[in-house]
Amino acid sequence: MSTQPTTVVTGASRGFGRAVAAALVAAGSTVVGIARGEHDLASVRDELGERFRPVAADATDGTLAEDVLREHRPGLLVLNAGATPHMAPVHEQTWETFSRNWHADTRHVFAWTRAALRQPLAPGGVVVSMSSGAAIGGSPLSGGYASAKAAIRYLRAYAADESRRAGLGLRFATLLPQLTPATGLGTVGVDGYAARNGVDRDTFVRNMASVLTPEQVAKAVLEVVAGSAAEYQVSGAGLQAL
Repeated sequence: MSTQPTTVVTGASRGFGRAVAAALVAAGSTVVGIARGEHDLASVRDELGERFRPVAADATDGTLAEDVLREHRPGLLVLNAGATPHMAPVHEQTWETFSRNWHADTRHVFAWTRAALRQPLAPGGVVVSMSSGAAIGGSPLSGGYASAKAAIRYLRAYAADESRRAGLGLRFATLLPQLTPATGLGTVGVDGYAARNGVDRDTFVRNMASVLTPEQVAKAVLEVVAGSAAEYQVSGAGLQAL
């Protein structure tokens, strides 16, 4: 597939974001990769080469979003950054732990979506935001994670409508990956739900219908960019438009 010459990927240092960055570089993009961890970003740069441009920064910073869009003029944003939720039932959460993903996942999608509309991106630009299957089915052990990811779905719809109203020619899409043990965040969730169900981790994973990999998510992002639907679910079994 043909990609835009410059892409911004948030949360690019590990997990889904790192795999997405690698796939985009392989497809011909220059990738501006944003994450907090300078050392991890340097590792990605060593792996992917000079077409990966690391930016060690807080992706929730609205000024950062505006500055990066102004400097690099990307044709594609992949908004993947987020926090690992605190795993505990609701009565064992505090408001601070419950709202963690609102202050990271949702806030950063808000900041970059707002910047994309205000700059704006060039016509034909695409914004892909990472939600979660939890936004549909809930996630009783992860505090506000599911609701934070559900809000990302609403932000996509709001942004798409504002682009249409202003004639900006931008496309906003959302990807909802299933729970997977193949990332650090997913491992925390798998371990939590295995314990809740009274089984060991290996048994829980064996009972999953399919196991999603970061490489499958990266492939899904490329397919979403080339597609036309607004929302997609992705599992180990593949990509499905909602």
